[in-house]
Amino acid sequence: MSDYIVRATAANSQIRAFAVTSRDLVEEARSRHNLSPVATAALGRLLTAGSMMGSMMKSEKDLLTLQIKCSGPIGGLTVTADSKANVKGYVVNPDVMLPPSEKGKLDVGKALDLGVMNVIKDMGLKEPYVGQTHLVSGEIAEDLTYYYATSEQVPSSVALGVLMNKDNTVKRAGGFIIQLMPFADEEVIDKLEKKIGEITSITSLLDQDMTPEMILDYVLGDFGVEILDKVPTKFDCNCSKERVEKAVVSIGKKEIQEMINDGESIEVNCHFCNTHYNFSIEELKDIIKRSK
Repeated sequence: MSDYIVRATAANSQIRAFAVTSRDLVEEARSRHNLSPVATAALGRLLTAGSMMGSMMKSEKDLLTLQIKCSGPIGGLTVTADSKANVKGYVVNPDVMLPPSEKGKLDVGKALDLGVMNVIKDMGLKEPYVGQTHLVSGEIAEDLTYYYATSEQVPSSVALGVLMNKDNTVKRAGGFIIQLMPFADEEVIDKLEKKIGEITSITSLLDQDMTPEMILDYVLGDFGVEILDKVPTKFDCNCSKERVEKAVVSIGKKEIQEMINDGESIEVNCHFCNTHYNFSIEELKDIIKRSK
């Protein structure tokens, strides 16, 4: 089963909800970047959130960037998503290894430690929208819940989970974002808060093989869930040799000539997907010729 997002409303549109299964895209990120288990859990959660938040964007060319700058050993994370829920991302230190948390889980909070999260929405206006919040726990879901409450004034519940196999591949990944609309009445708010408080963890739901539809039904079944649509999501990078060549050109002719004089081809890696692009001496000479 490929990854997908379910978009829904509940309680006569007083609640809007998104749920996703993202196992394949998180595994793709893990294998491309050769991530450690805790780095997989951290980036996997942020990619999972990015897929749902990307699908909330209205226009086809809208872009979302989630950027975490932190003091922990992971060094930082960046994820971008488009409105079709295509996501990509990377961590600064993919090899980070930490002992398990007190609960015996992968310690994402310790990997991130203190820091800030930037949410950048490029919606084709002169300036992109930038919201910033401090990391409240470094567990990412709580940090996004806090971001929605403080920066967008939208009461939300964000749950993100990544479960690993014993061989360090991804077993399950997914999550949900549930939001209250401004006109939600007190009864609905209280009932929803109570229900969300009863959920022990998103990973326990994922581990029961729950689909996004089943997760939404589990959380919002008492509110009359109405599924609006189902959207595919995947790890997708739009890099190409032509794009990377522009980055090589930006180094400057003098530096490129020095590389040619050294007689060695160069390799350039895409940050987001870790694809390697090789440029031979002939190609470097050609780049200089064309940039005159």
